[in-house]
Amino acid sequence: MRYYLIAGEASGDLHGSNLIKALHSQDKQAEIRCWGGDKMEAAGATLVKHYRDLAFMGFMEVVSHLPEILKNLRECKKDIQEFKPDVLVLIDYPGFNLRIATWAKQQGMRVCYYISPQVWAWKERRVKDIKKSVDKMLVILPFEEAFYKQHHFKAIYVGHPLTEVITTALQKPVKPLSDQPVIALLPGSRRQEIRKKLPVMLSVIKHFPAYQFIIAQAPGLEASFYTAIIQNHPVLLLKGETYNLLKQARAALVTSGTATLETALFGVPEIVCYKGNAFSFWLAKKLVKVKYISLVNLILDKPAVRELIQADLTEENLRGALTALLQDTERKEAIQSDYTHLWELLGDAGSSERAAREIRKMIPGSSVK
Repeated sequence: MRYYLIAGEASGDLHGSNLIKALHSQDKQAEIRCWGGDKMEAAGATLVKHYRDLAFMGFMEVVSHLPEILKNLRECKKDIQEFKPDVLVLIDYPGFNLRIATWAKQQGMRVCYYISPQVWAWKERRVKDIKKSVDKMLVILPFEEAFYKQHHFKAIYVGHPLTEVITTALQKPVKPLSDQPVIALLPGSRRQEIRKKLPVMLSVIKHFPAYQFIIAQAPGLEASFYTAIIQNHPVLLLKGETYNLLKQARAALVTSGTATLETALFGVPEIVCYKGNAFSFWLAKKLVKVKYISLVNLILDKPAVRELIQADLTEENLRGALTALLQDTERKEAIQSDYTHLWELLGDAGSSERAAREIRKMIPGSSVK
């Protein structure tokens, strides 16, 4: 069978790669073509375009790159038409993927959405478009199935793919990174967000001389991009070892997104950091309906981890929050208790295998039940 997958970010590349492995395991004749990243390519898909050429965040950033985005949409549609997939699988990345879904449905293609857009947070009107253009929705957060049911659309909860990824990672031996206790810096995967947040993260290093700060380099970015920001700060840059880093970290400063959940599942006390374009943030505040920006707090429905957002993300606030994480025993114990509950809510491993079976069920003639 022929599968076409589209992911536009590092997290989508990770989950897409495990889905590709599951599809190959279940369908030995699978032909898979994708827009994604290095991990999806390594898993056995033909990579058409890398997500580093697709990732634009915020209203102003999207507007300024609109010609390039429209060009990418045209190229993607043309490539899908030429490949003629049995099923099109869209992985998160809603600004791009929902447009592809609408077009693909008009072409008579089977459309599966794996990892729902966060329509429960904002742009709930998108549910109407999803109901029209998506044949099957596979969700990975426990509350999403009920959300779609309220909108009279069936979604299938397959479990969160990070549980299987991190369970495997935890079984691997640790490769020591420093003689000092480590603090991890995860400033994101997009250039725009790293430029905004990493300088603030770096500003607190001087207050914690007993610790080695280590930056997790995004797979799609070159080292020179970071060194221009790092300058004279005593920090290490590490590529391709984010999980090894998290296994050793005493604490982590993490940009909002999937990384907040990864950090929590490794049991690392964290501070969630977000700072974006001022206008984009103002607009988001008007539109977003959720109480928290981190997946950890959203899933637990409580402020389990500290969030420093926009004007609150300052050197002084970050220093105070990090000091509390490192020195307050009660705080650390409370976080670990919340992390244990998080594991319970997300379920067991096998998400990618379940998702692959649901996708294969969509293809006529499939023997999957």
